[in-house]
Amino acid sequence: MIVLFAGLLALGACAGPFGDASKPEGALSEDVLEQLSAVAAPYQDLNSARLRPEDGCYWYRHVGPVETTLLPLRTIEGRPICAQDMAQAAG
Repeated sequence: MIVLFAGLLALGACAGPFGDASKPEGALSEDVLEQLSAVAAPYQDLNSARLRPEDGCYWYRHVGPVETTLLPLRTIEGRPICAQDMAQAAG
């Protein structure tokens, strides 16, 4: 049993991170981040913002005192920020 556990630990140590660490999956372009910073409320982490394909809106990672969760990115007025809205504002 101990040998099996030690073998699993050794194999687990071989696992490396997935993806390119320089640009995380789903990372937004500088242009989009600039547009978001113009409309987003200031207390949100824009560096962690991602576009969710499920609803077409931008979400960010909120780190709270107990847990970390995804929350919708919102304007100063409290409205969610979605890609469709951003396209209409730009065009």
